[in-house]
Amino acid sequence: MHDDGFIGRIEWAVAGRALPGQQVSGDRGVVLDTGGGTVLFAVLDGLGHGAAAADAADRAARVLSENRAEPLDVLMVLCHRAMADTRGAAISLALFDEGDTVRWLGVGNVESQVLTAGPAGLRVHATVLLTAGIVGYRLPPTLQPQSVAVRPGDLLLMSTDGIVTESTGDIDLSKSTADITAEMLARHAKDTDDALVLAARHRGVRGAAR
Repeated sequence: MHDDGFIGRIEWAVAGRALPGQQVSGDRGVVLDTGGGTVLFAVLDGLGHGAAAADAADRAARVLSENRAEPLDVLMVLCHRAMADTRGAAISLALFDEGDTVRWLGVGNVESQVLTAGPAGLRVHATVLLTAGIVGYRLPPTLQPQSVAVRPGDLLLMSTDGIVTESTGDIDLSKSTADITAEMLARHAKDTDDALVLAARHRGVRGAAR
C-alpha cells in the first residue's frame, strides 16, 4: 500500500504492507485535513496481525475520521472506547500545522520522530514520549500531548514496530516523502510483522518540486 499527496503546504506519504504470507495488514496510516491549515496524522498498529488486527485498526480509523476536530487526548479515549471488544492497538497521533508546531501523543509502540538537517548531517530533533498501554484494553492514567517546534523541511516520521527505526540515518531529506517511505519499507521492513511508515513535512511553498 502506497499513498501520498499534499494538504495545503504539508507534503505526506504512507507506505505499508502485510506480514509476508498474509493478505490483510493490521497497520493503518490515517491522514485527515482538520481545516485551518492543520493536518491530523495517525499510525495505528492492531495487536498481532491478520483480520482481527485489521478490524481493531479500522475501527480507530473511523473514529478519527468522524471526530478529527477533537483534541488528541479526546481522540485517544474515543478510539479506546470504540475498540473495547477488539484486540486493541498501539496508536500515535500527530497534529501538524502549517506554522511551526507538531503536537503528538502516543500509546503503545508506534514510534514518531522529527528529523532535521544539521551541520553534521541528519539528526533526530525530537522523539515522541510513548506511554505504556493498549488502546482498547488499557489506557495510561494520564494522556498528555507534547508540542514540538519544527521548521520547513523537517520530517515527521511515524512507524509501526514492523519497521527498523534505527535505520533513519540513511534517509535523504532531499527526496519526496513518497520516495522516503517507499525506500524505508523496501529496506527496513521486518519479515516477522506487518509494517507501515508515514512521513510528512511542511514544504514552505505549496506545490514545491518533489
